[in-house]
Amino acid sequence: MKLGKVINIAVFVAGLDEEYQNNIIVGINEFSRRNNINVSYFAAFGGMIDSRLFDIGEYSIYSLANLKKFDGAILMTNTINDNGKKDEISSRIKESGIPAVVFDCDNISEFYNISIDNSKAMREMVRHVIKEHGAKTINYISGPMSNPEAVERLLAFREVMAENNLPVEEDRIYYGEFRQFDGHDAIEEYMKSGLPLPDAFVCANDAMALTAVSTLEKYGFCIPLDVIVTGFDYTYSARNYCPALTTVKRPLSKMGSIACSVILDLINKKNPSYEKLEASCVFTESCGCNPPTEENFSEFRKTTYNKIENTNANVRKLNILSARLAETESANDYFNVVRDFVDELECEHFSLCLTSGWLERYKHDAFENSSDVFSRMTAPLVWHNGVCESVEYFSGNEMFPIPQNNGGNVNYFLPLHFRNKVLGYYIITNSDFPINSLLCHTFTMNISNSIENLCKISHINKAMEELNRIYVIDPLCNIYNRNGFINHADEVFNDCVAAEKTIMLTFIDMDGLKFINDNYGHDEGDFAIKELANVIKECCDSDDICARFGGDEFVIFSKNASDDKRLILEHKFNAKLEHHNLIVSKPYKISASIGSVVTKVDSSYTLFKVVKMADEIMYEVKKNKKNSRAGAAK
Repeated sequence: MKLGKVINIAVFVAGLDEEYQNNIIVGINEFSRRNNINVSYFAAFGGMIDSRLFDIGEYSIYSLANLKKFDGAILMTNTINDNGKKDEISSRIKESGIPAVVFDCDNISEFYNISIDNSKAMREMVRHVIKEHGAKTINYISGPMSNPEAVERLLAFREVMAENNLPVEEDRIYYGEFRQFDGHDAIEEYMKSGLPLPDAFVCANDAMALTAVSTLEKYGFCIPLDVIVTGFDYTYSARNYCPALTTVKRPLSKMGSIACSVILDLINKKNPSYEKLEASCVFTESCGCNPPTEENFSEFRKTTYNKIENTNANVRKLNILSARLAETESANDYFNVVRDFVDELECEHFSLCLTSGWLERYKHDAFENSSDVFSRMTAPLVWHNGVCESVEYFSGNEMFPIPQNNGGNVNYFLPLHFRNKVLGYYIITNSDFPINSLLCHTFTMNISNSIENLCKISHINKAMEELNRIYVIDPLCNIYNRNGFINHADEVFNDCVAAEKTIMLTFIDMDGLKFINDNYGHDEGDFAIKELANVIKECCDSDDICARFGGDEFVIFSKNASDDKRLILEHKFNAKLEHHNLIVSKPYKISASIGSVVTKVDSSYTLFKVVKMADEIMYEVKKNKKNSRAGAAK
C-alpha cells in the first residue's frame, strides 16, 4: 500500500433501516471518519416486500461493486436472506483477493470472522425463563435458517430445553426472517394452531418480540402475567417499550469498529488481535423481573418527540415529493423536483445514476447476475453542496460519475428498479438519512416508480405520435392521406375565407393505373403511384399542402394563388413527370391528368366545394385526353 493512499472499503448489507444494521454501521462510520477511510455501502431492501421480482431488482446493487476499486470488504451477509446472493458475493470477494471481514459466520475460512457469543447469551436467557419463572412450555420465534446467528440461537434454545428435560414441539417453532412483521405473523399462526398458551415466547430478536407483544395484547393477553416474551439485541424500542423487553445487550457498534480495525491490519499484513465479544442478558418487565433502572425520563420524552417530529416532517416531504413527481411529464421537470428534495436531505453529495438509454427501455428484462446492466451509465443529476451538474456518460465500473479523490467519506449506493427491471442507482454521501430515517426505502421506491412512470409516459407519447402519423400520413407515398389533408388544410382554408383570399386547388388523377396493374402487377402499380407522389412533392412550394386523396387521386392546396401560379404548376408538373419517366425507364409510361381551380373564397365556400370544382376541371382534361387518343386512333 502506497503512503498517503486513501483506503476504500466496500460493505454489503441489506435492511439499512433495521436497528441491528444501524448500530454496526454507526461503529464502521465513526472509525472510518477518524481514520480518513472511504466506506461505500452497497445496500438493498431485499425480503421486505415479499416479491421475488422486487428482490431481484434490489439485489442488483451488489453487482455494481467493482472490487478492483476497494482495499477491503465487510460482509454483513447475515442480513441478506437470499443464500444464492450471499454465495455470489462471497465468491466474488474470494476471487478479488482483497481482505474481508464477516459477522457471526465462521464457515468461510478465507474471511476474518468478527463474532459475539450469541449462543451463551441465548442459553442464559432460556435458563432464566425456565429456572426463575418456571416456564415449561415455550414457543420459539426464529430467524431464517440461512442466517448463522439464527441457527446458533435456535440451537442454544434446543440445548437448554434438552438439559432441562423439556420437549421442543416443532409446531411451537416459527421460522421468520428477523423482520418486524414476523412477530405478528408468528402470533397469528399460533392463534390458529389451537395449541394451549405457552408459558413464554422466546424470540430471536427484539423486532419480532415487540410485534409479538403488541399482537398478543390485541388478543387480550397481559405480558408477563399471562405469558412471558423475550427478545434479543437491546434495541432502543425494546428498552423503552411498556413493558420493557427482557433482551440481550450486544456491543454492535464496537463490532463495526473492530471490523474496520481488522481490515486495516489485514491490509498492512498484520495479524489482527481480537477476542470474541460477549453479550449480556437484561432481565426486566416482559419476563416478570424488576423494571430496569429508570433512565432520564425527560430525555426519553424529548428523544421520542424528536423522532416523531422528524418522521412526520419526512412523511410530509415525501408526500410533497410524490405529488410533484406525479405532475412531471418531462425528464427535466423530473430532475428539478428530485433536486429540490435533495436540497433538504442534509447530505454533501447526491448522484442519480441511470442506465444508458433508460428513457427508451420499456421491456421488463429479467436481471441477470452480471454487471453488464451497469456497463454504460448516465448521471442526469449530480448534486454537490447545492451545486448541480450532469454527466452524460460514464462507465459503471467507475461507480461514481465524478471520481471521489478525498478520504473520510461515507457513501450509500441504493438500487433503482421497477420489479426486476434495473433502472440504475443513486449515491448519497455523508448523510445519516439512509440509516436514521425509516423513510429511506419509501423515498427509493418513490424515485424508482416515478422513473418508470416517466418511461411509460415517454413511450405512450411516442406511440401517440406514431398513431397520429399513421392516421394522417399515407404509408405508401409518405404524404398526407385524406384525413391529414382535411385536418391540415381545413384550418388554412378557413383563414383564407376569413381574409377572402384567392386560393388554388389542384386535383390530379393518374391515367392508366389499371393497365399497369393488369399487365405488370400491383407492385409496379404501387411503384407508379409513389413516383407520381414524388413528382407532386417536387412541384409544391414550402407552404403548399399536398395529399393522396384516394387510390390514384392527389390534391394540392395553395393559398395566395393566381392564374400565373396555376400555369407554372401545371407546366412544372408535366415536365417533371416526363423527366421521371426517362429516369425510371419502365415499359409503361406514368401519366396523370391535372386540373386546377383558382378562386377567391368567402363564407359561401367550403373546402370540399373547391375540391369538387377542381375535380370537375381535371375530369374535363382527362375526357379531352381520351377523345384526343380516340381521334388519333381513327
